[in-house]
Amino acid sequence: MDSKQLHILQHTLGLDQYARGTFYRNHFVTGEGSKDHDDCIALVEAGFMRVRKDHPLSGGDHVFWVTDAGKIAVVENSPAPPKKPILSRAKQTYQDWLEQDCCMPFIEYAKWKSRQRAEARHR
Repeated sequence: MDSKQLHILQHTLGLDQYARGTFYRNHFVTGEGSKDHDDCIALVEAGFMRVRKDHPLSGGDHVFWVTDAGKIAVVENSPAPPKKPILSRAKQTYQDWLEQDCCMPFIEYAKWKSRQRAEARHR
């Protein structure tokens, strides 16, 4: 399987380039002559996908879905995600504030977070 075929399998399943996410979908629609069709056929021949040809709901294009073997192949062939850098406490507090999406200004959030840490140390 080459990188383009791996990407097709990941996309079909709704995963990112590191195979992270949930299998929230399992279909890929493409027709003969399109740029992805030959790769999908190769994946069918390898046992990683199945196909239903000329599906009426897809306008006559082929509908592909990933087999259990294909799901295993995606996980095994996807690269590991990059490691997150270790941040200083101040930078981590700022990242936490961004992720919280709260109505507090950053300085108030930083003071609150500092109080939380102090209380945790005294327990």
